[in-house]
Amino acid sequence: DYPAPRAVLTGHDHEVVCVSVCAELGLVISGAKEGPCLVHTITGDLLRALEGTENCLCPRLISVSSEGHCIIYYERGRFSNFSINGKLLAQMEINDSTR
Repeated sequence: DYPAPRAVLTGHDHEVVCVSVCAELGLVISGAKEGPCLVHTITGDLLRALEGTENCLCPRLISVSSEGHCIIYYERGRFSNFSINGKLLAQMEINDSTR
């Protein structure tokens, strides 16, 4: 038996640079080099886009909790916290060399 993909996730216009899977919620969140992070079901249905402010364009890391909170780290020490429904809950910027 050869492994086969369960689903193909579509919607990004640029290369995907970070992905987080939350099996408990059945969600996959992916971030592209230039553009929003997209929320898909594990079966491949596109649900919504998580768009940060104008300073948050290039996601680098994504973490999603089983409670439905999504933390996205962008370039230059910028963080955004979203609900799984797409609402921006909080933002912060740190002046540390996080890489």
